[in-house]
Amino acid sequence: MTSYDLVIVGAGPGGLTAGIYARSKMMKTLIIDAHKVGGQLVSLYPEKGIHNYPGYETIQARKLSDKLYAQAESMECDIHEGEKVQDIVSGDEEYIIKTDKGEYTTKSVIVAIGMGMFKPKRMGVPGEAELEGKGLTYILPVKEELVAKKVVMFGGGNSAIDMALVSSTVTHTTLVHRKDTFRADEATVVQLSKSRVKTIMSANLVSVNGDGKVESVTLKQGDEVFDVPADLVVINIGISSDLEDLKVWGIELTDSGLIKTDFDMRTNRPGIFACGDVVDYAGKYKQIITACGEAATAVNSAYKFVKKPYWA
Repeated sequence: MTSYDLVIVGAGPGGLTAGIYARSKMMKTLIIDAHKVGGQLVSLYPEKGIHNYPGYETIQARKLSDKLYAQAESMECDIHEGEKVQDIVSGDEEYIIKTDKGEYTTKSVIVAIGMGMFKPKRMGVPGEAELEGKGLTYILPVKEELVAKKVVMFGGGNSAIDMALVSSTVTHTTLVHRKDTFRADEATVVQLSKSRVKTIMSANLVSVNGDGKVESVTLKQGDEVFDVPADLVVINIGISSDLEDLKVWGIELTDSGLIKTDFDMRTNRPGIFACGDVVDYAGKYKQIITACGEAATAVNSAYKFVKKPYWA
């Protein structure tokens, strides 16, 4: 059974940042992810442009993930993809991490699973389930696959607008939002207003239409019901999370079902810390940079717990 100073559960931006900081402190580190490295960056919006990560005016989500991954590898983190942590068991002065592929011992743990086994939220309208994968998707395809298609997108947050902006560089794009104002950052909305994206506000999706493939969507705006031609429908209205593992792991949760930590990112289990979207506290602002900052704090706390330096 391989032994580590630190096992990080989750390989999104927070988990990868934690690995980088841990290795800078010479902690033997394993990063485990049930899916693939990158978290939401690659699973939900790989083509999205990230505009607010320091050091980059704009960077594609997939490329940001690749850079974090490469840095963690260069720091000699052990990284396991497609391996699900099933339990975190207390041992004799260590924890035993049980996965679907093996077991590891570790002196400390950082939970950085984001929104867990997340999946895109669905709109629940006629035609949505039937046409998924036949012109309806929840992830923006690569730009090369968008050329010459009529794209209709749904959503009002940063991700939805960023996807629409990417799409509009190569094809006709319409963005539909059920409210009369967007919830995205003001700078992103300004960028949208200067783009070629057509917006339809205060409109609800009635149905997705087509015989074997997407052909149009039916919208309702006030009392008016009308069709919009479409070859591709992209729905980006958020994600549903599955964090049931946290209850099995014996970690105390807040009323919102997320992990409760103190300012040092410590959980109720000594030696287990947390960072990123899975953590909740008053005033929490869910951003990539927030997860990375919390990761640095969590690693510092884990280092003090494991190494017990004289200055701690």
